[in-house]
Amino acid sequence: MSAQRWRDEIALREASLVDARRECDAGELDQATYEAIVSREEEALAHAREQLATVVVPVAKARRRRRTSRLVVALSCFAVAAVGLVWINVSLRQAGTSQTGGVAVNRDQQIAQLLTEGQADVSAGNDLAALAAYGKVLQLDPHNASALTETGWLDFSAGSASRSPAVVSHALSVLRSAVHYGPNDPATHLYYAIVATVIPHNESLARQQFRLFLRLHPSKAQRAIAAPYLRALQVKV
Repeated sequence: MSAQRWRDEIALREASLVDARRECDAGELDQATYEAIVSREEEALAHAREQLATVVVPVAKARRRRRTSRLVVALSCFAVAAVGLVWINVSLRQAGTSQTGGVAVNRDQQIAQLLTEGQADVSAGNDLAALAAYGKVLQLDPHNASALTETGWLDFSAGSASRSPAVVSHALSVLRSAVHYGPNDPATHLYYAIVATVIPHNESLARQQFRLFLRLHPSKAQRAIAAPYLRALQVKV
């Protein structure tokens, strides 16, 4: 199974846990049934995260090792040839090479690497490290929809686990920004809609976001994540 499929599986299981907690708090599930669901979903989550780690973590580690090696080489070169580097930089500018363009390419590569590292940290269960990686992405690109979506979902998971309305509300705000900057990405609408479903008095917003999500031709895995919420909100597929 691909890394994306495992990430979708993890999101589905996390959403199921949140939904079960909400139903238990509302008295729709008895304690025994709730505990059985939690046990099942946590076991499935552990398996999915382990599988995702075998796909993503080796890549992230290899990239980190390459980054460290490149840094060592660069520092060594700088120590022995600072004048040469300055000369090369001046020559390149005189030849018409845009320094800004080079920085932009480097920034895009750095963002892609940080996103991969964040996904690896999530798969390893290290949410704090993942948030740090996504935070660095947002420092480089405050409008990055993927980083906003992941940050919003992690904040929501933490807020739900700690039963903190303020954190959950903040997560909703972050996901709102993700939708604004990534309107054509079904994932942004999906997770925004899920969070809206859980927060009281946001059913109309959730329905709106699920309808937008469906119009963007989501994957089968994303549809599977959305399915229980679509049924609960009576949104036609």
